[in-house]
Amino acid sequence: NVLVEKRSKPLSSQLPLTYFGSKPVDGGNLIVEVEDYPVVAADPVAARYLRPFRMGKELVRGLDRWCLWLEDASEEEIASSPVLSARVEANREWRSAQSQKGDAYKLRDIPHLMRPNKARPLEPYVGIPRVVSDNRPYYTVKPLSPEVIAGDKVYTAIDPDGFLFAVISSSMFITWQRAVGGRLKSDLSFSNTVVWNNLPLPQISEEQRRKVIAAGRKVLAAREAIEERAGEPVSLADMYAALRAAHDELDSAVDVAFGANRRCASDAKRLEILFERYQELTAAEEAAKAAKKPRARRRTAK
Repeated sequence: NVLVEKRSKPLSSQLPLTYFGSKPVDGGNLIVEVEDYPVVAADPVAARYLRPFRMGKELVRGLDRWCLWLEDASEEEIASSPVLSARVEANREWRSAQSQKGDAYKLRDIPHLMRPNKARPLEPYVGIPRVVSDNRPYYTVKPLSPEVIAGDKVYTAIDPDGFLFAVISSSMFITWQRAVGGRLKSDLSFSNTVVWNNLPLPQISEEQRRKVIAAGRKVLAAREAIEERAGEPVSLADMYAALRAAHDELDSAVDVAFGANRRCASDAKRLEILFERYQELTAAEEAAKAAKKPRARRRTAK
């Protein structure tokens, strides 16, 4: 029996930490929906602070949504903008009316900001929805630029070269997710402490890493080709029937990185490999901890 428990940091040295996106806590006042966009964009001051905003729904379905990201806005700028001043004041009133024990009330004196998030990505990152449909053949993730603000229904991980995107997009990852991850009703629920921090990715060579990244880029190229043919954004959820060949190549690269000789013939084989790597990495971790413990000195009897 192998027990997979919560971890505060990744078991694999190949993986960085993942974090929650930014939580608006705003009563809708800092979020700009499609129908509100023309009015906000017409305000020259507010337009400077419009940023794309993505929760899991927008990320997976390719939907547009924006937010007012006022981190660098001065009080004078906010006061000079009818849109910003009205929305910020409405947010102040909404937060002040909430329970004094909650986050919203505690943030009433900074109504121009979402809940502060020190882990917000400032370089290219991968957006990971907290929940996806169990019908997905792969976990639907997307590379995002730091200009895009991830909401709290999305996990983020710095990914400048696309390696994490490739790993999470593989059959190996979703097999692990299904085996150890939680569920929201029947949907798959990503967890940084259980799923991600326990993902047993072994030490891999630079050549293997390059192959995984290259295969991930082919998946992205195939996605772009689908949208070009459609002439408009296409939901990731609707793409996968047309992405099988690119994902097969990606699976070959990721399966080998985890220790397979070739692309696995089944998810049962992937699960076998995953738990072999998990036991190897946890055993090595325990051995390293034991080696660091000071040895007790023997007392010599007089």
